[in-house]
Amino acid sequence: MSTTPSTLFPEIDKVITGLDPETISEERKTILQPLVDFIQSKISKNQEIRLNFICTHNSRRSHLSQVWAQTMATYFDIKNVFCYSGGTEATALFPMVVKTLQHSGFDIKTISKTENPIYSIKYSSNAHPIIGFSKKLDADFNPKSEFVAIMTCSQADGGCPFIAGAEQRIPITYDDPKAFDNTPQQAEKYSERSLQIATELFYVFSQINS
Repeated sequence: MSTTPSTLFPEIDKVITGLDPETISEERKTILQPLVDFIQSKISKNQEIRLNFICTHNSRRSHLSQVWAQTMATYFDIKNVFCYSGGTEATALFPMVVKTLQHSGFDIKTISKTENPIYSIKYSSNAHPIIGFSKKLDADFNPKSEFVAIMTCSQADGGCPFIAGAEQRIPITYDDPKAFDNTPQQAEKYSERSLQIATELFYVFSQINS
C-alpha cells in the first residue's frame, strides 16, 4: 500500500525509506503472513488491532518489535493499532536498546530511574509516546483480551504455550543480540537486529489494504 505524507521524525523517516524488504526470504515471509492476515482481518471488520510482542525478559527483542510496529502503523497511516510488549518475567529494558532506537531517530526520555527504568519513546511530534519498561505479559499495562500474542523469542515461544486472552498466537522469533553484550560487536549487532525487525514490520504493514 502507499503511504501518506509521513508525520514521523525526519531521522526515523530516513531510516524507513532506506529499508529493503526485498532482503526478506520467502521462508521468512511465510512466517510473517499470519500477522498480515490478523491485521487485515481486524481492518476488514473495523476492529481495533492489538499487537502484544512477547519475549522472556521483555528487555530487547519484544521492545524493538513493539516500537517499530507502532511506528510502521503510523508510517502507513493504519488507524487503531495499539502495540504492547511483555515477558514471561520482568527485568529491565536494556540500555543498548534505548541507544539503538535513539540512533534511529527516536526521542527517548527517562521518566523514572529505578532498577526497571520507565522511558517515554516518541517517534512523532504529535503521537502519544510509547511507554517503555519491562513487564510481565499479563501486567495491567497490557490488554487482557482481543489481542494477538507475537512470540519474539524461541524460549518464550516454547516455554509459554498458552497466552491467556490471546485471540491468536504467532511465533516470529529473532536471534538475541544479548549474545554480543560487552563485545566490540555489541552496537553493530543491536543495530542489525533492530533493522531486521523494522524491515520485517515494514513488509507486514505494507501488505495491508486499509
